[in-house]
Amino acid sequence: MRRLLTTLLVAPALSAAQSPAAIDSIVERAMKTFGNQGVAVAVVKDGTVIVAKGYGIKRLGAPDLVGPDTRFGIASNTKAFTATALGILVEEGKLAWDAPVIRYLPEFAMYDPFVTRELTIRDLLVHRSGLGLGAGDLLWWPASTYDRKEIVRRLRFIKPATSFRSAYAYDNVLYLVAGEVIERVTGRTWEQFVQERILDRVGMTASTVRHSDAGGRDDVASTHAVVEGTMTVIAPMTSDNTNPAGGINAGARDIAKWLLVQLDSGRLADGSRLVSARTAREIWTGVTPLPMGPPAPEMAPLRRQFSLYALGFNTGDFRGKKLLTHTGALPGYLSWLGFIPDARVGVAVLTNTETPMYTALGWSLLDYALGTTPPWDFVGGQAAVAKRQKASLTLDRIAIAAARDSLGKPSLPLERYAGTYEDPWYGDILISYANGKLRMAFGHTPQLQGALVHWQHDTFVARWDDREMRADAFVTFQLNPDGSIDQVKLVAADPETDFSFDFHDLLLKPRRAR
Repeated sequence: MRRLLTTLLVAPALSAAQSPAAIDSIVERAMKTFGNQGVAVAVVKDGTVIVAKGYGIKRLGAPDLVGPDTRFGIASNTKAFTATALGILVEEGKLAWDAPVIRYLPEFAMYDPFVTRELTIRDLLVHRSGLGLGAGDLLWWPASTYDRKEIVRRLRFIKPATSFRSAYAYDNVLYLVAGEVIERVTGRTWEQFVQERILDRVGMTASTVRHSDAGGRDDVASTHAVVEGTMTVIAPMTSDNTNPAGGINAGARDIAKWLLVQLDSGRLADGSRLVSARTAREIWTGVTPLPMGPPAPEMAPLRRQFSLYALGFNTGDFRGKKLLTHTGALPGYLSWLGFIPDARVGVAVLTNTETPMYTALGWSLLDYALGTTPPWDFVGGQAAVAKRQKASLTLDRIAIAAARDSLGKPSLPLERYAGTYEDPWYGDILISYANGKLRMAFGHTPQLQGALVHWQHDTFVARWDDREMRADAFVTFQLNPDGSIDQVKLVAADPETDFSFDFHDLLLKPRRAR
């Protein structure tokens, strides 16, 4: 049997229960339980790297093992780097946390003029703008033809879901705006600034700042997911439009360095500072209250006393101590990062397989680093929760199918559904008719094209040609009294569809002759 682990870095004297060998056992059990291909793990404590290593393989069917520098997309764990970049600029007097964005980007606008005037640099980071969950993500995901400046311009056409600063709703597009602010005030792109002012200074020499680097052929973990029932290698996200929200690629050794800097309140290994302790505290301070329901019984230690979104981090409590965490998700990459400043412990898990292992392993290793006795079985607990969720999703799919009126025919001949439709914030979508069939193609998203298959009445299913997206959509046409098409709405056809496919935010109208 091939041994799954690779290079061990630093292992200070520890009890048997807290030895690096204990980490190996925890990781190997988690990988076996969830079927992950590869994972990189970092555990730091008291200013020392206890372990920073790789386990498993980079690519299904290939022998190359994950090493300590093998890169994984850390996805939304990038957001803390963007917050840190803004913190550096605040210290230099080039920005102010509570200054309006339009002071630096005068052309910036949201749908509501009041929000345009009042939205601050801090607001860009804390998910309380009034935008709905994932609103606007279709401007960049899947990869679009829009550049960052055009994406920012189109935000003014997205209607809010709630009033300003009244509710939490996770978004990515305002981090893209934050990247534009950085470029405007420094003359350096987000990528240049983060590389030079953060990665280089932290010593993250193997890390990169672009989604597109996930397609490289050097020490990069390939991306995996279950597609139509089979675990397979899938294409990574390679569009660089939203690097400020999720573009960094890193391995175990480098992410351990990042954890050490966090736990030392912004102090670097050479004693100089990336940011001041005051700025570190600012970044760690919760702003937007998060929903806080009880955890599943199998995950009981995750019950929170408080939970807020800070500046690129979630902040809450674990085992009676303040905890900073974040997760990240991209096609085939999932990451979990957490650290407890008072206990001087930190953990990161980076994986190249879409399973719930990353959170189960993160919590398990945090318990390990704290020396919790006895530790909670987060791996077994998460496996039980995942099994229950899978069963629930199956029932949801059965219910959706059962509600279908299979005899309900379209109101119109198929060719009358064809035409060019437009949405105020996304742009054009073409529905074409040929050889007795309909097809849908998003004008600015090459991957979003596929057959429209009749479902019931005036609802069709957009079955995308690229099956790796796992994001088919119901497409419903609403008619005027004269039988012409008034509007078209889309919703995800499967309850497991990623929220970044924000089809539900589209309101398509037939394009009229101009």
